[in-house]
Formats: sequence, C-alpha cells, structure tokens
Amino acid sequence: MGLPLDFEAFALLRDRQLDWAHGAALIARDADPTVTPERIAAAFDALAAPLQGMGLETLPVPEQAERLAAHLAEGERFVGNLTGYEAVENSYIQHVLARRTGIPITLCLVYREVAARVGIQARGVGFPGHFLLRIDGSTTCEGETVIVDPFHEGRILDGSDLKRLLKRAVGDRELSDAWLAPANVRMTLARMLTNVKRVHLAQGRIREALVAAHRIAELYPDAASALRERAELARRSGAHEIARQDLTRVLELDPEASDAGELRSQLASLPPTVLH
Repeated sequence: MGLPLDFEAFALLRDRQLDWAHGAALIARDADPTVTPERIAAAFDALAAPLQGMGLETLPVPEQAERLAAHLAEGERFVGNLTGYEAVENSYIQHVLARRTGIPITLCLVYREVAARVGIQARGVGFPGHFLLRIDGSTTCEGETVIVDPFHEGRILDGSDLKRLLKRAVGDRELSDAWLAPANVRMTLARMLTNVKRVHLAQGRIREALVAAHRIAELYPDAASALRERAELARRSGAHEIARQDLTRVLELDPEASDAGELRSQLASLPPTVLH
C-alpha cells in the first residue's frame, strides 16, 4: 500500500514512515495540482539511470560524492539559484527538476534521491542557514562520512568550510557532530514549508502563505508556534474560524503564556461564528 496522497493523512504517519520526496511532491501539489509523487519519482529515476550498474556503492565515500556531483552538477547542470534565490519556484520540487536550479534544501533532495537509487547512502543535514547533504559509507564501504553542498556544485566541505557556514548563520559557536546529524524528515518538510511561507509573505501572497502555515501545523498539530502563525495568517486572510480554533488551542496548551491576554483579545475581536 502506497503513502497517502492527502497531506493531512501523510503528516499523521509515524516519523519512520515519512518519505522526504513524497512529502515534497505533496507540498508541490498545493501550487500545481497536476504534480504527483509518481511523476516526481519517475524524474528521479531518469536522473539516476546513467549511474545505474556502475558499482558506486563500492567506492570510497569521497569518490562517491565526486561521481554524484559530476553527474548532477556537470552533466545535468543542477546549480544553486544565486540570482533568483527568493523565487518561490526554488522551493517546489517540480520546478527545481524542470529548471535545474533551486535552493540548498531542494537541491539536496535531488542529490539524495539520485544517490539512493544507485546505492549511495545520502541524507539531509539541517545545518543552520544552509541545508547540506551527508554521504556515509554503506555496508560495502564503511567508516567514512563526507558533507556535500549541492547548492555549490556538490562541493565536499571540510571543517573550515563548515565553521565559516556556522559562523555566518549563528555566530561564534563550536562546530560539533550534532550540527551534522541526519535531519528528521518531518523537520525537513517543515523547513521546506517555512521557506515557501516566507517567500509568499514577502511578496504579499497571504492566502498562499496560509496554505504553507496550514501544512506546518498538520506536521506539528500541538506546536503552539505553528498554531500562532496559522492563526495570524488566517485572521489576516479572513479565515476567522481557523484563527478562532488555533488561538483557542494555543491557550489550552499554554494558558499562562506571557501574551495570553493579547491572545484572548484577538479571540474576542474575531467576528462571531455564523451558523447555517
């Protein structure tokens, strides 16, 4: 039995059941209903086909990373969108596949899906400010890990590169293994949706931003921060009943919140529910 095509049902799955590419396809459907997970998977299959049967999984991990980057960055021309970074298309996987450009998190998804199809163990890394990819030794090639930056043509990053990235994002902090741990799929999808929401908001598209906020709240239905954001966007777009439900739930989760009074005022200011 396949994964759900309804995002709400998909979000209810256990973390271990979630699939990054499937979730990204469902996010893309919000912008283009013709997108299907099958169509996205077929595109990844086609990208991986030239690498099939080459035994990449038996190579040293750095060489696996180099071969993957040579294929995707040089051969298929997947590059970071430096000139149009803020375009919302960079966050929708169907556009990334068609245009061969995107932001770090969507390009990492492309690399990860192609890698998985040719026996390379690659996973996303939710590094602060710049999503990355880690490639680990498989059962036939153990003991090594490299960190790759698909946004910059699949370059392998060393410790000094990572320290510079970390400093740029969070200031002078110690680089530890925790920053390079494989990313949880639920958190990764929420990060993708946060990018979508941010771009729509910056361009004044409140209803589109609300859709992204709604998806985040489906992934984290009891996260007060997600409910607050959805409530605010719902209120601004006239979806008063959603705002009412979310504000009520936030107060249930944290009745002693520092801004509880403001939240109650917002609730009182909403138009009354109209019964039909």
